[in-house]
Amino acid sequence: MSVPLAQTGAHTISKPKSAAYYGYLGLMLALWLGWLLRDQTLVNPEDGVGYWLGIVGGSMMLILLIYPMRKRIRVLRILGPTKDWFRLHMVFGLGGPLLVLYHCNFQVHSFNSSVALYSMLLVAGSGIIGRYFYARIHRGLYGQKLSLTELKTELATAIEKSQGIAALMPRLVAELERLANDFQGDQITGAIGSRQSLKWTLQRYPIHFSLNRLARRELKSKASQSPVIAGDYKRLKRRSSRFVSSYVKLLGRVAQFSFYERLFSLWHVFHLPIFIVMVLAALVHVLAVHMY
Repeated sequence: MSVPLAQTGAHTISKPKSAAYYGYLGLMLALWLGWLLRDQTLVNPEDGVGYWLGIVGGSMMLILLIYPMRKRIRVLRILGPTKDWFRLHMVFGLGGPLLVLYHCNFQVHSFNSSVALYSMLLVAGSGIIGRYFYARIHRGLYGQKLSLTELKTELATAIEKSQGIAALMPRLVAELERLANDFQGDQITGAIGSRQSLKWTLQRYPIHFSLNRLARRELKSKASQSPVIAGDYKRLKRRSSRFVSSYVKLLGRVAQFSFYERLFSLWHVFHLPIFIVMVLAALVHVLAVHMY
């Protein structure tokens, strides 16, 4: 029996690019431009604009301390919501190093400035990695921390929200449900071990390809039986492909949630010490510049 096309829903609208996307794009462009002009000596690190670029960039890096302090010291909660400070932490964590790089013309000429610069770049790189881990266990960039139970619930209801695609492809649905059961994790602790996460990492793309192939094969079979489905084959094919992609993405979040949760915890242990090293190196650099 064919499924009425009204049940398959309207065209899926692609999501607009996020502000973070354009921010990273602008950052890469600024880094590329600064690297190209590094030998032009457009600014003097010891005077004028170049000097103030270093002061502003360094101050932005120091302000980064407010975010972790805001989370741990109760009296500092009057400074505003944590999510706003987190947003500022991310912006300053990338904007500060960019200004410092322009301050030194993307070059270093002394040992203390080398230590300060490279520790700063290490902190910035660590922050980008931490943002990646953070996004895997939180809802949105500034959202609340997810739980594995929430993700499993979303996975269970994903098929119901497929707007008719699931009803059109019962064999595909059966395979999706089988995969979901394979990655449910320990029933007692509710956790998903590293072994399951590694299994998903190795099998993700073959699984995605196999599901798309199954969807196309089943859709072709239905199209051969129904002129209505055959007339709308291309649109249904695109919709089924997007449905499979979104389901596989959600399945991956479930399979790798516990793994990224542990990585995020370990990242915190690494990030704070190198941040402290960066602050100390920067202070030594500023003292050395002004005293000698």
